[in-house]
Amino acid sequence: MKTSAQNIKTFLIIMLSLTIVNLTFAQDKSDWEDNYPDGCTSITVGKKASTDGSVITSHTCDSHRTRSWINIIPAKDHKKGDMAKMVKRVSCDTFAMPIYQHDFVGEIPQINHTYGFINSAYPCINDHQLGVGESTFGGRETLQSDNGLIDCQALVQLMVERNTNARDAIKMAGELTKQYGYIDVGECLTISDKNEVWHFEIVGMGKGKIGSIWAAQRVPDNHLGVNANASTIKEINLNDPDYFMASENVFQVAIDSGWWKPKDGEFRFCYAYAPHSRTSLASRRREWRVFDLVAPSLKLDPNAENYPFSVKPDELVSMEKLVSIFQDYYEGTPFNMIKDLTVADEDGKMVISPLANPQMPYDENKLFKINGGWGWRGERSIARWYTMYATIIQCRDWLPDEIGGVAWIAMDNVATSIYIPVYCSVSDLPTSYKTPGRTNGFTTESAWWAFNRLGTLGVQRWGDMRHDIDAVWDPMQKKFFDEQKEIDKKALEIFNKKPKKAIEFLTGYSIEQGDKVVRKAWKLGDFLWTKYDEKF
Repeated sequence: MKTSAQNIKTFLIIMLSLTIVNLTFAQDKSDWEDNYPDGCTSITVGKKASTDGSVITSHTCDSHRTRSWINIIPAKDHKKGDMAKMVKRVSCDTFAMPIYQHDFVGEIPQINHTYGFINSAYPCINDHQLGVGESTFGGRETLQSDNGLIDCQALVQLMVERNTNARDAIKMAGELTKQYGYIDVGECLTISDKNEVWHFEIVGMGKGKIGSIWAAQRVPDNHLGVNANASTIKEINLNDPDYFMASENVFQVAIDSGWWKPKDGEFRFCYAYAPHSRTSLASRRREWRVFDLVAPSLKLDPNAENYPFSVKPDELVSMEKLVSIFQDYYEGTPFNMIKDLTVADEDGKMVISPLANPQMPYDENKLFKINGGWGWRGERSIARWYTMYATIIQCRDWLPDEIGGVAWIAMDNVATSIYIPVYCSVSDLPTSYKTPGRTNGFTTESAWWAFNRLGTLGVQRWGDMRHDIDAVWDPMQKKFFDEQKEIDKKALEIFNKKPKKAIEFLTGYSIEQGDKVVRKAWKLGDFLWTKYDEKF
């Protein structure tokens, strides 16, 4: 492709957008409820909607501050009278990079036995196949309380430490936050076990108050659901406890606050407690995109305000399909972030510039005239450059818990990363996955930095480099999925004779795959740097 004035102009526009990102972000953060479309996406799949019968939840931890390392917390026995320390995450800018520090806020009574779990920033699965995903929707600012002990991350940890199924986890969450207080913004937790998956949405009681308001809805076994930083629970039928649960105050608080009048129609949780989240284009577009990719026959309107809580996919959903969704940036739709960033090729034909970057920081910037600009009024894709880690969690009832639960974990941006299998019973992880990557800045010892560097390089010439990256990760990802049955079978044979040996086998397997992809990520980054050096 020839160097031309238009090419240079495109490049300069892209570089300019990077320099003004902080100003843009600051200008659009005036409304407290506008901040959360910047956050996470979770997709859930019932056991009759997945190709192999897995119940699935998932999470892209899209955050500038959340920790980038993961470790294993083993099961523990506790003495009578022991207390569990509660901490709250607080923004901290005194280290090499922006992080959350965790401030002590109090204690609650410990239970006799806590289950082991994979300790990501939001613990993702325990050793009894209870999985959790997360997506922040914010809710009404007046509902956030400063009086209590339990924030979202602490609540997720309590869930996986103390429960073996989704319903019990939801009930426990309601009981503990009622007694000790929920002190975070509105959150959706997508909670799976080996039989079913639920969406649990919770908000606080307001400044100075202790308690919580919440609702939970089950995804039908033959459906797929999504949460993309917007409350999606609408009508609640508490006469159908197999599909709905809620706090005892869920209706009364809305009435007392003037957010719902029974004479005006049926109660809808999202409009009572998080109305602005339903007007967020950044959230609604992701909901539409996920549903449209699995159920195009529904022909859903990409500009609608509301979609079904869940949909029946046209075809059973595979792990490969979920990975492709999490890598999506609306290519092939009118909402492609880079559709207008074109240059002339050697024949004079206008094509998308290889410098055009759909993962650009705050690519919703009005400079590119993208569907409303930045903030909840604007646009964002599913894949994001600031993802810390991502999980796709399989819970499988036909295998022992030690083998049935698998957290597929990718570091950094899913569009330039790969998911490795980590069985829920493993006793250890690759050293690089346990190495903190942000507190002290760049280090080659950290898996997150290996993928972050690769992703940062890859988007410099996305139109070219994406193909080099896909050529490495796609066959490797396919191999991981294809060999899963073989690994399961071998682990089961060992488990039936010596369960502890099976855990050792699975631990070794997960560590081997993690070490393999990290080495490959460093080499692939070096390759891109060398191949495109003269084109930067």
